[in-house]
Amino acid sequence: MVKENKKRNLSGIIASFRTSDHWSVSLIRDLLWVGVVVGGIALVLFLICGTWPAVVAIESKSMDPHMHIGDLVLVVQKDRFGTFQTWQEGFVSNYTKFDEYGDVIIYKPNGMTNVTPIIHRAIQYVDAGPVSEVKGKRLIVNYTAIHSGYMTWGDNNPSPDQFNNFPKIGIPEPVKDEWIVGKALFTIPLIGYLPLNIWFVVIVVAIVMILHEIYLRSNEQEKNQNPKTRKKKK
Repeated sequence: MVKENKKRNLSGIIASFRTSDHWSVSLIRDLLWVGVVVGGIALVLFLICGTWPAVVAIESKSMDPHMHIGDLVLVVQKDRFGTFQTWQEGFVSNYTKFDEYGDVIIYKPNGMTNVTPIIHRAIQYVDAGPVSEVKGKRLIVNYTAIHSGYMTWGDNNPSPDQFNNFPKIGIPEPVKDEWIVGKALFTIPLIGYLPLNIWFVVIVVAIVMILHEIYLRSNEQEKNQNPKTRKKKK
């Protein structure tokens, strides 16, 4: 009996929530619906791309002119939708992506999870030890890789990531496979500004929804207070 009463009470609460005309309940229903839609889209993207996050936004000019600030990038697993190739491999096979040889990868620098992933082109795979050539050019001074991995390079940068010191990161090591989030499949211009300003967007959407709900309620109250009178036929 207790379980049946609990089920009835729960059903009553759900039914009341679904049918209530109170503005606050309506607003919560709308917010929940938005959450369900966004969650559904995220799930579909994950199933298609096999990565999380499945989309990222360009935040710097390091990939100009092939990727721009505000571009939204669709990220897929490394070997999904075509075999992954570095610049070195693409140069041999004539494979290009974003107007240059090789694939662009999204990776966690030095495996760090507390910094924004880097979106740069994979240049070549190196073994631990001295590296004398990068991108087909001989180095003046050999670079020593502390472990095997991919060397990466922003298309707009003067040198590979592994030769530079990044704020909050230090000098990136050759990228291990487990550090790779995925590869860039394509970009959508400007849409990336939304996730870059996500809290501002959320606040604006919430305010618009609240104002819309208030507007509907005020119209409804005005109609109830001033009902149209029907003219009597003579």
